[in-house]
Amino acid sequence: MDIPDTENSRIEGNGADMGTRVGVYICHCGGNISDVVDVERVVEAASRLPGVAVAKHYMFMCSDPGQIMVAEDIAKENLDRVVIAACAPSLHEGTFRGVLSRAGLNPYLYEAVNIREQVSWVSSDDPESATDKAIGLVAAGVAKARRSHELQPSKIDANTRVVVVGGGVGGLRCACDLSRNGYKVTLIEKTPFLGGRMAQLGNIYPTEENARELLHTLLAEVVEDANITIYTSAEVTGIRGYLGDFTLTVTVEPRGVVAELSESDAQKAINACPETAESEFDYGLSRRKAIYFRYPGCYPAIPAIDWETCTRCGKCVEVLGGKGIELDTQPEELEVSCGMIALATGFEPYPLTRGEYGYGEHPEVITLPQLERMLDEEGPTGGKLALNGKRIKNVSVIHCVGSRQVEGIHEPGPDGRVNDYCSRYCCTAALRAANELRHRFPDVNVYDFYQDIRTYGRGHEDYYLDSSKLGILFFRWLPEQPPVVEKADDRTESPLFVRVKDTLTWGEELVVPSDMVVLVTGMVPSKIDKLVDMMKLPRSPDRFLQEVHPKLRPVELAVGGVIMAGSCQGPMDITESCAGASTAAAKALAMLEKGYIELDPFVAQVDLSLCEGAGLCVEECTPMNAITLVEREVDGRRLKQAEVNPALCNGCGMCVAVCPHSAIQVAGWRIDQFNAMVDAIVEDYETAAEVSNE
Repeated sequence: MDIPDTENSRIEGNGADMGTRVGVYICHCGGNISDVVDVERVVEAASRLPGVAVAKHYMFMCSDPGQIMVAEDIAKENLDRVVIAACAPSLHEGTFRGVLSRAGLNPYLYEAVNIREQVSWVSSDDPESATDKAIGLVAAGVAKARRSHELQPSKIDANTRVVVVGGGVGGLRCACDLSRNGYKVTLIEKTPFLGGRMAQLGNIYPTEENARELLHTLLAEVVEDANITIYTSAEVTGIRGYLGDFTLTVTVEPRGVVAELSESDAQKAINACPETAESEFDYGLSRRKAIYFRYPGCYPAIPAIDWETCTRCGKCVEVLGGKGIELDTQPEELEVSCGMIALATGFEPYPLTRGEYGYGEHPEVITLPQLERMLDEEGPTGGKLALNGKRIKNVSVIHCVGSRQVEGIHEPGPDGRVNDYCSRYCCTAALRAANELRHRFPDVNVYDFYQDIRTYGRGHEDYYLDSSKLGILFFRWLPEQPPVVEKADDRTESPLFVRVKDTLTWGEELVVPSDMVVLVTGMVPSKIDKLVDMMKLPRSPDRFLQEVHPKLRPVELAVGGVIMAGSCQGPMDITESCAGASTAAAKALAMLEKGYIELDPFVAQVDLSLCEGAGLCVEECTPMNAITLVEREVDGRRLKQAEVNPALCNGCGMCVAVCPHSAIQVAGWRIDQFNAMVDAIVEDYETAAEVSNE
């Protein structure tokens, strides 16, 4: 690719006599920077800084022509340092390091200066001061770059096994993709059965395929894969190590039923059990025994004992003659070693409080997940639309229950916050269910109460169009005026009314008779507080797990070696969850494929000639535990000195601040570099600004 003529944007520097030859490049960022900052003034000021051999500005430094320009200058101008003033380093630091590598220069001799987020975007109303600030920051960047040294990334051997936590569709997809590429996988599921929420659905949008049939295809692939080891009723209870070398403690609860138990004997044991509990699988619409299958055809195809419900009465043991049931086994602890951890912990439906839209007060108020179970031909009602033995004629569907909440109107959760986010999947799921009601029960009237319809995915809008064609009536309400569910008077056939101010009829208050009210509940993250605390995982304001960067590192957590697969990251439907899980698998493959991990070298380094083993650095590093004291022989005496594990060190520099002997520094951010930056800002800032204004 040809480089555009940049002679008009180039100023020769005076670095030839300074021992280092620094190239300085100022990016316009398509106007994001140059519309505020006078880039020509910055270039002129930079060209006069000590050590600068060449200074240029260009419209897009991250573009191919911009990168080629830098690479060619490194060769032609014999540059040994590069400073690029552009956007945040998190966006293109890797891009520009790659340029230096391709040009034969150590990639860590590149210095980033952020003059977009830190200058132009925050000082758009004062271009003069913004330009002066940019000059000062570039001067500091040059001063630091002149004192930089070649660094090499740390290499650590990596265990190529991946642990996937969660056995829903996201975890299964991730495990399957990893195994297909030859990686060993350990799949850990907290409940006794695999399949997650997908197993509770009938048909799914947008293909209208049977959910369990699709799930079982994936399950069969995972279960039959020799590379995948599965633990159910298992939970991660301990973790140590770092990216490439984790050791997890896994506690496995006893199943209570041996694998050799035949299907007929399993059913005998279930029939003999006197204890029952609400079925989680049917969202409380039915009851199950204390010894149970999750659903017909579930995996493992072995019943499990619910120890919270079981009284250990022994009836199941008696009916089987003492064989096949183990009531006295204890939890088992295992240790699993791996190189990376993929979290596929999923979501839970929004937990309604009693009285919310009449839930828990009126038996006719149910949730969308409960309706899905009722419409399933293998569900608690056999696919019949029945509730408390009453005929259903009018069904009201209320959207955004537990989503898009407004402070001051909706009750906050236990943490004092409302769910102000959109759960995304709900609109399409509600419309699909409403359409199914009209198709299967044409005599039933369906009324839809919504804030906004968000059918955003491919083929989803068709459900909205079909709803109108099927005669579903829509009522639009405002967030500050949600529908009210109330008991009807004795003169009406329907037991409930839904009262709403409908903005489609200019705010007229309407009263809709309802035999069944379906609350379209949103998604909330699964209860993984122990895991979050144990691994020190970051969370977003929505309480879901927080990625490092939504575009550049979309499935990585700030904890090295821990990635996200699916809806633990945010509300997703099945398609999106599988896409996220495959992305997580691809990230793990990319990081582990070499058999070792390359880590940035910006970690603490100890000067053993100065270290006296005071140990303050060890105490300060308690959160990361990256520093230990190791006994060595120094000048004939035994002395404990600090040793840094580069895989655990995150380069925070806290150890540097507490060392009384100045024996520890962070590579790439040494104290002398900081001092030089401060001096440049204090001294060179005014000098460069004065010169540029001559």
